Amino acid sequence: METSVAHTQKFIIKLFPEIMVKGASAKRQMVGQLYNNLMSLLGRYSEEIKVRKFSDKIEVVTPLEFVVEVRQTLLDTPGIEQVLEALQFDDMDSLEKIKTKVSEVMGHTIDHKTFVIRVKRSGKHAYNSTKIEQTVGGYMLAHTQAKKVDLHHPEVTIRLELINNQLNIITTKYMGQGGFPIGTQGDILSLMSGGFDSTIASYLTMKRGLKTHFIFFNLGGIAHEIGVKQVAFYLWNKFGASHRVKFISVPFDDVVEEIFRSTHESYMGVTLKRLMLLAAEKVANEMEIDALLTGESVAQVSSQTLRNLALIDQVTNKLILRPLATMNKPDIMHMAAQIGTKSFAESMPEYCGVISKNPITHGSYKRMEREAKRFNYDVLEKAVENSKSIYVDEIIDNVTETAAVEVINTLDDENYVVIDIRAEEACIDTKVPTLKIPFHKLKSEFKKLPQDKEYLLYCEKGIMSQLHAQYLRDAEEITNVRVYRPE
Repeated sequence: METSVAHTQKFIIKLFPEIMVKGASAKRQMVGQLYNNLMSLLGRYSEEIKVRKFSDKIEVVTPLEFVVEVRQTLLDTPGIEQVLEALQFDDMDSLEKIKTKVSEVMGHTIDHKTFVIRVKRSGKHAYNSTKIEQTVGGYMLAHTQAKKVDLHHPEVTIRLELINNQLNIITTKYMGQGGFPIGTQGDILSLMSGGFDSTIASYLTMKRGLKTHFIFFNLGGIAHEIGVKQVAFYLWNKFGASHRVKFISVPFDDVVEEIFRSTHESYMGVTLKRLMLLAAEKVANEMEIDALLTGESVAQVSSQTLRNLALIDQVTNKLILRPLATMNKPDIMHMAAQIGTKSFAESMPEYCGVISKNPITHGSYKRMEREAKRFNYDVLEKAVENSKSIYVDEIIDNVTETAAVEVINTLDDENYVVIDIRAEEACIDTKVPTLKIPFHKLKSEFKKLPQDKEYLLYCEKGIMSQLHAQYLRDAEEITNVRVYRPE
């Protein structure tokens, strides 16, 4: 009898319910897209991982050495409602075999507890699901130290799936991302600042099956750009790596300068947002993308009143999605903590508000029209022409190539001190003194350190360390900081 418990782990993937209620053609297309996405994602780990597609589920069987990576990938992949871990047993062609195997594997879980057996069955059998539940439950009650069977409020529920003669014993159930598989709902271009709002908006569209590209308007120099690139990479790598997407960086400092020259101070904030949408529209047209995405939430700041949002939207004919429109800031921040972007957002400089002086909260259509006419749109055209586009999966190499801070590969100076800035508790072990300061505490803690040393910032990919080394150099005028990337 061959089982999966010895060498492999089986996952049963339950699809997002909205997929299951689609018509046959749409459902087939979505299941096929999810299957393709998983083949792409899991293929990164091993060719031995097997993916099987059914009309109502997908099964994944992986060697035990990849269980942790595969499980996390499944939990992060849009389109998956539940991930069930199962032990698979073949040749289960009788109730006798089924009841003894289930008791053997799961008996210890019900000692001194109430329990119930739940069965899903497909194929041809001489017995139905209820008969299996009664037989297995009775046998386990007699052969374990369980209290009793409780059909309504059991302490333990043992879930079985019988497919012809294959028995799957469900050992653990996880909730997945839900949503639709990426690649089924088209493309969108996200206006990305790297803060809480734009990051969560991008996550929500990825979760809904939209292939989400990123456009960044650079108002804060290379450090800000590196920061936004690394959070875009994090989002893509965790939730959307089944598809290649682009990161477009638009130099916007000259645009801001022109806003100062041409626009009344109370309309500067709204004008900046309008110009960002206008530039994003031009890029989206070139990419044949129909919709733009922002993280704006009604009434969160002065430019996000209904009137001002209407003034902003006037500038483009593109569909604009604002998934956070009615969300509260604490809920947005809580979601950021859940998906792992909170620390990134907290350390991200926010430049959009720097030119808002005495901002209007209920702008005038006629006044906005007059302000808009004074702006020299050649400056905007030039900014779009000078934009740079890379694929998000190329960001790590790109940041390394363009980084302004020197990268040290070998620790051959006795004056070096390595600072591990990763958020997790683990700390790199080196032959020189090493400190643990998470990146979100670096700004305050670095000033307390002896300044007669050369400090090398370390993180796994070298992106966060570049961002924060550049920030310390630019904003804090600290010169004794570089980046450590082991060879």
